[in-house]
Amino acid sequence: MASLRDLLDRQRTRLLADPSFQRWASRFPLTRLVARRRARSLFDLCNGFVYSQILQACVQLDLLERLREGPVSAAELGGQMGLDVDAADRLLNAAASLDLVTLRNDQYRLASTGATLLGNPALLAMIRHHALFYRDLCDPVGLLRGEAGETELQRYWAYVRDDDRQDLAERQVADYSDLMSASQPLIADQVLAAMDLSNCRCLLDVGGGDGTFLAAVGQRASHLQLMLFDLPAVADRARRRFVGTSLESRLTVHGGDFFADPLPPGADVISLVRVIHDHDDDRAMALLKSVRSSLPPGGTLLLAEPMSGTRGAETVGDAYFAFYLMAMGSGRPRSPRQLADMLSAAGFAGSRLVPTPVPLQGQLIVAKVS
Repeated sequence: MASLRDLLDRQRTRLLADPSFQRWASRFPLTRLVARRRARSLFDLCNGFVYSQILQACVQLDLLERLREGPVSAAELGGQMGLDVDAADRLLNAAASLDLVTLRNDQYRLASTGATLLGNPALLAMIRHHALFYRDLCDPVGLLRGEAGETELQRYWAYVRDDDRQDLAERQVADYSDLMSASQPLIADQVLAAMDLSNCRCLLDVGGGDGTFLAAVGQRASHLQLMLFDLPAVADRARRRFVGTSLESRLTVHGGDFFADPLPPGADVISLVRVIHDHDDDRAMALLKSVRSSLPPGGTLLLAEPMSGTRGAETVGDAYFAFYLMAMGSGRPRSPRQLADMLSAAGFAGSRLVPTPVPLQGQLIVAKVS
């Protein structure tokens, strides 16, 4: 028997789907504004892909960078971007509608959103990278049914498709390592703003890439010894990065495959920054157990990544990352509750979700070893 809530939901659906009700709501003074907002939201939902392609064009053509120093005329911008007058006019009008640029006195300048984006190189790098993702999304139903074959993202993220991960060459890891390095500050800031490392002695960053996260940690916590573990070709990049820097004497880099090799001992804190959501449940659990076994009593795990069900950012985990990772062919976003259950099953004594300044960029779970 249907519950009262089910009956109310059914009636609400019938009402909102009724064209005559929609027409009435768009005219009635008390519902007109709500109806207009709903219509705008529906239009944006239908046309979001077009907006993303306009943004992609602006970034690829360096439109925002061309306006960094001040206003420029449409004719001059068109010449700089290699566009004829009509094409430049279309792009600039579209960019203005998205609050990327604004027109004043016949010259274009950065609008609020455009200026904010220009100051975020990590996001600009992701937008450029999204050209691959968009190609994988050209047939979303085929992707959902597993009929897409090898995707662009599978080729890009070589470690998810290569059985012998340790033999990946420099050329196979260079592009994705650079992208991770560019985007890592977004979540590093969240972790370091939320976590006090003053009582820690040595931090091991597993899957640490070229060391961008560790560099941020080292600058904030000068007392910490630092270790990094990643695939050999990636670890070599990290070693080269820190040669001659102030962190070189505090940092030890280890190359290996965390699904095949034990993690290096000696750390009382281990970080997994945007690592667990890259892997399916069996591999994610194997890694968590490996981390647990390598930590001493009282040791700490920092697990940081965008998570499913983040309040106010549900589309980030449950839409964007869900489909991105599906196209990548490995992993999925998980909720804090799901991750807490996995940590418990892996042998951690307890875990807690630590608030971060901008949860949309990433949340932090701290787990302890008894």
